[in-house]
Amino acid sequence: MSSLQERLKNLQKIGQIKAEPPDQAEFHGLVKSAKEKLPDAEKIGLSAGSSFLLAYRAAHSLSLAALRWHGYRPSNRIVVFQLLGDTLSFPTSKWRFLENCHHKRNVAEYEGDDVDDESLIRELIAVTKELQTAVEALGPIRV
Repeated sequence: MSSLQERLKNLQKIGQIKAEPPDQAEFHGLVKSAKEKLPDAEKIGLSAGSSFLLAYRAAHSLSLAALRWHGYRPSNRIVVFQLLGDTLSFPTSKWRFLENCHHKRNVAEYEGDDVDDESLIRELIAVTKELQTAVEALGPIRV
């Protein structure tokens, strides 16, 4: 068993993810959703908070698509970012950045403290574009 499969099985044992057959239509829908949100995040005239949330949602959709491609579903939102090093060989610094954005999103959503850091938003958009390229490189789900 590959180290990826071992890690995923271990995470399944402790309830962080559950095995669920991948679905090409779901995968396609997640990627399509991200492709719609990401350009919207870059639109001039949007508030910084709106741009951040759109880019975050695109990153989350792509990260979830990568996990679903491997035949698993997360038990919570953050797991999809934490597994990007495994599901896509995404660099640690980039998946940790996305994990940090997840925490910022929680503060924005649950405490009303919008993200207005333009440089953070630009970096989130850039990292999400890299993520999109990596997810698209996975190709169709193999059954």
